[in-house]
Amino acid sequence: MTIIQSIIIAIIEGLTEFLPISSTGHMILASTIMKIQDDAFVKTFEISIQLGAILAIVLMYAKRFLQGISIYLKLGFAFLPTAVIGFLAYDFIKTYLFNSTIVSISLIVGGIILILIDKKVVEQKSSTIDLEDISYKRAFFIGLIQCFSMIPGVSRAAATIIGGVFNGLDKKQATEFSFLLAVPTMFAATGYDLLKTSISFTDHELFLLGLGLIIAFITAWIAVKIFLKIVENYGFKHFGYYRIVIGVLFLIFIREV
Repeated sequence: MTIIQSIIIAIIEGLTEFLPISSTGHMILASTIMKIQDDAFVKTFEISIQLGAILAIVLMYAKRFLQGISIYLKLGFAFLPTAVIGFLAYDFIKTYLFNSTIVSISLIVGGIILILIDKKVVEQKSSTIDLEDISYKRAFFIGLIQCFSMIPGVSRAAATIIGGVFNGLDKKQATEFSFLLAVPTMFAATGYDLLKTSISFTDHELFLLGLGLIIAFITAWIAVKIFLKIVENYGFKHFGYYRIVIGVLFLIFIREV
């Protein structure tokens, strides 16, 4: 992996991690286009730079995380299904689902769903005054929907936002709960991936990792700020259109490669 390639992948990670368009899917597709060799370091790099994006959310929502233990308990219930299913299905997912065709189809299907729920989101008023007031049952259900995001291209953000909408949250609350749930989910997923990976780094590789973490942090911070404004003013349908277009383009592309 070159410095330019690492910068591009890190920018893609930061920009897409918290948007409902699938960061994993975009990194797989970008790696395919740039013909990046899928070796142990590249896999570790793509996993590790997620920590930069997570840190952006931790700092951005530090005040909410420091308000009390309630939000941690709700997030814990939401994270539970992903923890169990992810542990059991880890090897199957990594072996059979990480390919460009699965990503492209998932992008298209997810895009259609986002467009279909957009009208519901625009008209829906929240049944929960504050995110801390969400019930454990609803938090758990959102976590169940998040499990679909283990399929590359589905998008963890899209899954949790859809889960939040169908559990009575308005579009802003569903989006923010998705951000908060990303912290335990991504920390666990990243940590588990790194534990399963035994690799020693060269000085050049350590430099690429550090550079990737910083770039992912900065771009994630910017992306979240912009995303909240877009959702508030326009909803989710435009992300659905984007997913469909990019999914179709890559289905065409991978057939020609």
